[in-house]
Amino acid sequence: MALLGKIIGGIGGFVVGGPLGALVGAAAGHAVDRLRGSDEDASDATRQTAFTIAVIALGAKMAKADGQVTPDEVQAFRQILDVPEEELKNVGRVFDVARKDARGFEPYAKQVAKMFADRPAVLEELLDALFHIAKADRIMHPQEEEFLEEVAKIFGFDKAKFSRIRAGHLGADASDPYAILGVPHNADDDTVRAAWRTLIKENHPDRLIADGMPQDFIDVATAKMATINDAWSEIQKQRVLK
Repeated sequence: MALLGKIIGGIGGFVVGGPLGALVGAAAGHAVDRLRGSDEDASDATRQTAFTIAVIALGAKMAKADGQVTPDEVQAFRQILDVPEEELKNVGRVFDVARKDARGFEPYAKQVAKMFADRPAVLEELLDALFHIAKADRIMHPQEEEFLEEVAKIFGFDKAKFSRIRAGHLGADASDPYAILGVPHNADDDTVRAAWRTLIKENHPDRLIADGMPQDFIDVATAKMATINDAWSEIQKQRVLK
């Protein structure tokens, strides 16, 4: 998380522009009004910066949606961002500015969606991080779920994909391995196996990091891989597959 401290301190203040850059500028007390390069040709470092800021900004907006920030949610932030003590104030400043910002969450979601338009697995990982925060207090508020579904739409995910992502995180759906893999119960063995292999390939932590996901989020990515593999193992047992 040293990266965020550098941005707040002004060293990297102009690396990310747009709504996310303006947010950091407001938290740091200086103006950020331009982007070094376009979203389409942004460097991996820029994308990593945007990813981290987007998680904080969208997490703040989600907290605003249900009206409170619980200690469990704060702890979840610290877990997925691996925030050292010296960086807590910086994260808190960005979070508070985003939460109090009169604008909605849409500008932040649209900016990061554009930056990762060709890397949907990274956007899915960002949504996973938000789910991780939302469920930290063991209660998924209707406002939070509605918020997450709207973010998913901006990311370009249809209802079926959102349902698959949701199934990996919440309630009774999570006990259904078919929902986690995004296939119907009557899918043939080859279809189920292909779905599992595709998800493993798309969500492998090494690939996500290569595509611009910051190293700080590897625990979330690793947990997702485990969920996908557990779902496949359960189906193998049910169908007596090798």
